[in-house]
Amino acid sequence: MKFGMNKLLTPFRIIVLSYIIAMAVFSILLYLPVSSLPGEAVSYQEALFTAVSAVSVTGLTVVNVSETYSGAGVFFLALAIQLGGIGVMTLGTFVWMVLGQKIPLSRRMLIMVDQNQISFAGMVKLMRGILFVAIGIEVVGALILGTYYMNFFDTAQEAYYQGAFGALSAFTNAGFDVTGQSLVPFADDYFVQLVNILLIFAGAIGFPVLLEIREYFNPENKQFRFSLFTKISVSTYFIVFVIGAAGLWLMEIGAYYEGMPWHQQLFFSMFNSATARSGGLSTMDVSDLTLASLLFLSGLMIIGASPSSVGGGIRTTTLAVMFLTIRSFILGRSDVKAFGREIHQEDRQKAFIVLSVFMVGLFFAVILIAVFEQANDIALMAIVFDASSAFGTVGLSMGITDELTFASQSILMTLMLIGRVGLVAFLFSIRAQDKKTPYKHPTERIIIG
Repeated sequence: MKFGMNKLLTPFRIIVLSYIIAMAVFSILLYLPVSSLPGEAVSYQEALFTAVSAVSVTGLTVVNVSETYSGAGVFFLALAIQLGGIGVMTLGTFVWMVLGQKIPLSRRMLIMVDQNQISFAGMVKLMRGILFVAIGIEVVGALILGTYYMNFFDTAQEAYYQGAFGALSAFTNAGFDVTGQSLVPFADDYFVQLVNILLIFAGAIGFPVLLEIREYFNPENKQFRFSLFTKISVSTYFIVFVIGAAGLWLMEIGAYYEGMPWHQQLFFSMFNSATARSGGLSTMDVSDLTLASLLFLSGLMIIGASPSSVGGGIRTTTLAVMFLTIRSFILGRSDVKAFGREIHQEDRQKAFIVLSVFMVGLFFAVILIAVFEQANDIALMAIVFDASSAFGTVGLSMGITDELTFASQSILMTLMLIGRVGLVAFLFSIRAQDKKTPYKHPTERIIIG
């Protein structure tokens, strides 16, 4: 294969393998006695699930982090979250550069696959930009939250420790917390919620978008124009966010929100809409919501974040291309246009493949978990919710994760891995090599629909 790679070890397979290796390494680190608090024993299965959840920046847990892991364990957890959030190849390439090594073409191609790009030109520049922007946002978030948390914690050290981990978890959309209660203690603190919403936005909107926004404010680039990707992903992301908040408000106004002041209803709706897209943090027990809201949140988790971001799901551009294609069909048009540009036929095909495979995979995952949990009498809605959360790398849960058998937890771990790698990259990793056929069969139409 090109760039000296083995035919069996394609860039897509290397990426999948890299994440699997990272998960295995962190499972061992989290299993070490030094990672646990005195008197707390963590099984390897629990360490493995936590490592997979951290590297995939999901946030589903089978243990209480604050009551289980020591300072060393939290450090390993934070490192796993950072690695998974920025990307294995991005962080690995940075280390490569620090050591003074040149970046070969094969490694640039791996960065392209890891960041879900369509061209490997400018990959090193992209990697630098991602790293510096991500660290910059996390540091600013840590300073803001840490300073504010001094009002709630006894020492500045504890306040900034909570702020740093909280900013990392929110920006990477990891959903982990070291409070043991997520953001439930701040259910009435709109400042903390707003900062976390902005951090979730920054991580889920997509690294290329953040870099384009940075270039837009660069005074030297007076002729800068946003790409079609940025226009579609940003507009879709915020349209879904508004629809999510409005939908939750309408479904809960006579239920969970009954008797609440309007501003509390607003922030519950806004935060749940934002966190369900990939964040995984919570200001309430989602199990208290109505069945309609739980199904609605599952839909938001399935949609997920934007491509080349820390989030999972089918991604915003997939949803946008799907609706734009349907709209063009209804209007009798053969082409699909948005913002004065025509969307490539291959991208339209990918969108429907991603949606189809995602839904089929989720369907079978729910069935398998239901089979494995027949003796445990777990509600179907809880299975659907947690499976959607795992596949979308969100981290919200109805509280059943630690009650599941290891077989069911293995299904969730598989969903988290695929969700982090991305469906397109995963499908390419199992796809056979292109083969040219020496002949073509006659074409015949079939009935559809």
